[in-house]
Amino acid sequence: MPDHTPDTALDSLWTPTTIGALDLPHRLVMAPMTRDRSTPAGVPTGLNAEYYAQRASHALIVTEGTQPSPDGQGYLLTPGIHDDDQVAGWRTVTDAVHAAGGRVVIQLMHVGRISHPDNTPHGRQPVAPSAVRPAGAMFTATGPQEMPEPRELSTTEVEETVDDFRRAAARAVAAGADGVEIHAANGYLVHQFLADGTNRRTDRYGASIAGRVRFAVEVATAVAAEIGPDRTGLRISPGNPYNDITETDTHELYPALLTALHPLRLAYLHVMHGGDEALLDTLRAQWPATLILNRGGADVPARARDIDAGTADLVSVGALALANPDLVERLRRGADLNTPDPATFYGGGAAGYTDYPALTD
Repeated sequence: MPDHTPDTALDSLWTPTTIGALDLPHRLVMAPMTRDRSTPAGVPTGLNAEYYAQRASHALIVTEGTQPSPDGQGYLLTPGIHDDDQVAGWRTVTDAVHAAGGRVVIQLMHVGRISHPDNTPHGRQPVAPSAVRPAGAMFTATGPQEMPEPRELSTTEVEETVDDFRRAAARAVAAGADGVEIHAANGYLVHQFLADGTNRRTDRYGASIAGRVRFAVEVATAVAAEIGPDRTGLRISPGNPYNDITETDTHELYPALLTALHPLRLAYLHVMHGGDEALLDTLRAQWPATLILNRGGADVPARARDIDAGTADLVSVGALALANPDLVERLRRGADLNTPDPATFYGGGAAGYTDYPALTD
């Protein structure tokens, strides 16, 4: 494959930086992407280790969403981090990434109401801040099924769920991860607490913006206390309607969240940008630490301009990293990029997972 002239617009990507406890060689991050290729028991495999190790040249790998508890599982064949076998499986992944010179954080994702009993190890009804059924179907072993109405967590159960995140973070570090990212985006449990369309509680975890941000802040506080704030990140997606989420006060909600998170001094905030530039500017001005930006749909030069402008400190890419195990080298050399194959994004084996060619192939 012939090389082209490297794009000088990308120069800002290649400057070293630091996130919390991690020194990074450049600023291009691999975003978390569900791939549905763990065992039915949620244990990562050698194939998963190969996949992540192939992409170790990214400044930082954020893994696919990983359930912190049995209640946190929503999809088939997603990994967990709540039992010893899962920890051992993740150790094969982190060892492979580190051997290849990379750095990796495990994303902790509790799906909340975006689930079906057939996809969980205990077959229980999904849980959520409030008993608000999501629109849409969930793919199960017997085909698509409508997602049921979730069961509202009691106040005590919310506190126990916070502790599930804390224990999962400890297990992630025990598995060799360089840190964790708390998934507070895309309509999953933490986002469900934030959004007024899914959080209709009247206890201290609802009823107001201060109440709705409490769960996210308590999870971040517990995780940071367990593994250190310099190893703790958090991902948000302001205004994102994915998974039937409704937010009517986004411009008030997220500044309040960041104000409450500020004293924790987390390693980074990872923003999935939905196009509201005014809100992004507000969050950037308010967040004192590292901000990773995922500007979905934008080309890499456009993402690099966010670094030049100070809008982001690092940028993350999803499908491009999925399809190009050596994306960093390709961009540095101005080489052509592989095209992602959506038909193989979710589930299956090596096809569309570890068989995308590298330049050396």
